Amino acid sequence: MVEISRREFEELVADALDSIPEHLTRYMDNVVITVAEDPPEPGLLGLYEGVPLTERGDFYSGVLPDQIFIYWREICAICETPEDVVEEVRITVVHEIAHHFGIDDDRLHELGWS
Repeated sequence: MVEISRREFEELVADALDSIPEHLTRYMDNVVITVAEDPPEPGLLGLYEGVPLTERGDFYSGVLPDQIFIYWREICAICETPEDVVEEVRITVVHEIAHHFGIDDDRLHELGWS
């Protein structure tokens, strides 16, 4: 387990977001990324809730933003070093953003992002 403050963890999430190429992030729409303390079930590092971009049709409007949760305590609990936390945050952020783009877990596994 690695001890990192919530503020430091939030900075790692921001850094992970900054590492995603702009030509991809400009397509992100109506989504909020939140650092949360604990997941709704053990072992969950991140969670995407919403309507993926690939499923939004002409009638998609007036809806609350999609939400991506990155679970601070759970990620720190599975990591052995601060460097592990940095890498796991990056992987988790990319994984959940991929869900926003409509990429499912099977395809993410094929691509090496599971």
